[in-house]
Amino acid sequence: MAATRTVETEPAGFVTVSRALVSAAAELVTGVQRRVIGDDKVRTARDNAWAATLEIRARHEASAALSREVAALVARRPDRRELAHTR
Repeated sequence: MAATRTVETEPAGFVTVSRALVSAAAELVTGVQRRVIGDDKVRTARDNAWAATLEIRARHEASAALSREVAALVARRPDRRELAHTR
């Protein structure tokens, strides 16, 4: 017969208590936030996702604008072969 180990209950109890404590603290902080700044100003996951989407769009637009500027600079630069003929 194979030896079996019993699961210790103490660490599991510690984890359960820790999770309950963190959950209670999060609820307390959320409640205080709602009372201080108001329900309508509390950021939600949807608000955070939309802000991130707008930030990504702005970063993409800035990158595209920079790429267009670099392409315009490269297009205006005279070809090296043309420079060699002028010297």
